[in-house]
Amino acid sequence: MPDPAGKPGDDVVRRMLEVARHLSASANLRQILSVIINAMRDTLGAERATVFEYDPDRQELVSTVAHGSDIRIPADSGLAGQCAQQRSIINVPDAYQDDRFDQSTDARTGYRTRSILTVPLLDDDQTLIGVTQVLNKIGGPFDNDDEEIALGLASLAAVAIRRGRLLEDQLVREKLQRDLQLARQIQQSTFPKKLPALRGFEIAAWSEPAEETGGDAYDVIGDDDSDRVLLLLADASGHGIGPALAVTQLRAMLRMAARIGASLPIVAAHINQQLCDDLPTGKFITAWMGELNVADRTLQSFSAGQGPLLRYDAALDTFERLHGDALPFGVVNELEITMPPPIRMAEGDIFAVVSDGIFEAMDDRGREFSADRTIEVIHACRDGSAQAILAGIREAVAAFCGDVAAADDRTAIIIKRERVSCGR
Repeated sequence: MPDPAGKPGDDVVRRMLEVARHLSASANLRQILSVIINAMRDTLGAERATVFEYDPDRQELVSTVAHGSDIRIPADSGLAGQCAQQRSIINVPDAYQDDRFDQSTDARTGYRTRSILTVPLLDDDQTLIGVTQVLNKIGGPFDNDDEEIALGLASLAAVAIRRGRLLEDQLVREKLQRDLQLARQIQQSTFPKKLPALRGFEIAAWSEPAEETGGDAYDVIGDDDSDRVLLLLADASGHGIGPALAVTQLRAMLRMAARIGASLPIVAAHINQQLCDDLPTGKFITAWMGELNVADRTLQSFSAGQGPLLRYDAALDTFERLHGDALPFGVVNELEITMPPPIRMAEGDIFAVVSDGIFEAMDDRGREFSADRTIEVIHACRDGSAQAILAGIREAVAAFCGDVAAADDRTAIIIKRERVSCGR
């Protein structure tokens, strides 16, 4: 209570210091606000105090902590609402003589409000954080000294709410980051841990998401002794968790088809129909699926909107760009599937499937890496292994982009027919 001279006494100072101490020592917003409303009630000699947080999305004032029942009111209703709108103190000595006072809460709770001191809670830039109300000063109405004390405590309440919101946002961001990292680990774990060492062929594959999770995926299904190996590169529209789930679903369907020995045209048709049922409107997946026949040295290639595919003919020292054989998966239910003739892989031949995150990777001048540059890198590395060719592409893209962050996921599969040395 103020001392006889009208200045804050020792109890007020002690209460202020207690609130400040709690504010620095605790991250529990509700606990801090409880200390603040108790300080308001006791130092002002009142019956009750309430802190309302401002909810800008719902345009409401919500009692966070209160001596009494929880209240939720429109942000422009009653004395609290007017205080929020005006951002200034409202001191009412007799509530029932003021037309702005909403009597419905008293009628509902049975409490009798006499005097009200309403103070806005403002941020440093005068942004509205909430409103605090102190009710029924014992012995008479609130005076100017009470307003000064309430303002000081209100500023601490505003700091507490602002800090609490920042901490909550930080916790949400940290949880989201943990969830994204877990999603990335799960997605990365679906990629083959070891690629098959095939007779006469080398395969290299790699994928790097632009975010924690990506809309690209690849798979190589087979082992060292397989005569038939299935390959996949899929690129869902967009990137992030949603596309990551979509391409993971496609991969799972291909894996199941491989187990039952389904042919590539049937696999493509069923995958497309399922994705048409499952994907949201406007979403789709471009995909390349290949079936490598190790004994025949042939590659059956099928592209659903994925391209260009790059084929290097070692004997002629030329490149061919192959484009899509059908629309992307998930666009139309009845997808027209026509398989192109199998590609015979002669010694030294290379087949590269590269996602548009590589072709469209940009430097700081807005230039794209392009299919032309990709072809140049493959040609320069053509005598190396499939892994060396892939490493050459990755290094070239990194050097080209410099510090420019990837805007899209980057994925590639390299298939190379080995040359047979004379000594074999």
